[in-house]
Amino acid sequence: MYGKIKITATIEVLTGMHIGGSNTFSAIGAVHSPVIRDTLSGNPIIPGSSLKGKMRTLLVKALQQNIKPLLPDPNDDKEEVKRLFGTSTKPIIPSRLQFSDAFIINAEELKEIGVTEVKFENAITRATSIANPRQIERVIRGTKFGFVLIYDAVALDEIDEDFSNIATALRLLQMDYLGGHGTRGYGKIKFSDFSVECVAGELNPEKVTELNNILKDVEKDAILSL
Repeated sequence: MYGKIKITATIEVLTGMHIGGSNTFSAIGAVHSPVIRDTLSGNPIIPGSSLKGKMRTLLVKALQQNIKPLLPDPNDDKEEVKRLFGTSTKPIIPSRLQFSDAFIINAEELKEIGVTEVKFENAITRATSIANPRQIERVIRGTKFGFVLIYDAVALDEIDEDFSNIATALRLLQMDYLGGHGTRGYGKIKFSDFSVECVAGELNPEKVTELNNILKDVEKDAILSL
């Protein structure tokens, strides 16, 4: 078989989120660490690469028997990870998942206050106790992004396992963080409004409903709410 299954959801930012952009040309006094933005709209985005990388890492941690002292080389990941996220060295395994950049979907309701804030922090040098102030731009809590993920259905007998692993990665992401400084409280998110649709090929409607229910369970495990 061959088909494409489209997964959509809403990502809601629960604590200030920082996914860094370039500050190469920042003027004196400007924000030290800006967020990455969409060139067309000027609004912050969540790059598909950030979602893919974090989901893969979390799934590897969940499935790998031993990750000490370091995670394995990506080409040594378990087969169920490699078939979802792919490998770049021989034997090349194409990714069954195609991630999209996530764009803000509630910018209009936030336009009066803006979608970012600047957080002032101090890094302390232990040897000298000298403070090094810095300004970090963050996407504010309550900002919502549209999540779109395409799954290539190439083996009917592996779809259930693949979706179970996708759900595991999404569930762990809710319990972890996106972007930088997560151990300091940044980047907590939750997923909602999952929808699964077969957009190419043929898939039994009952199977689509079953897959949708697998992802709907992710919503129940969000650990934070506004």
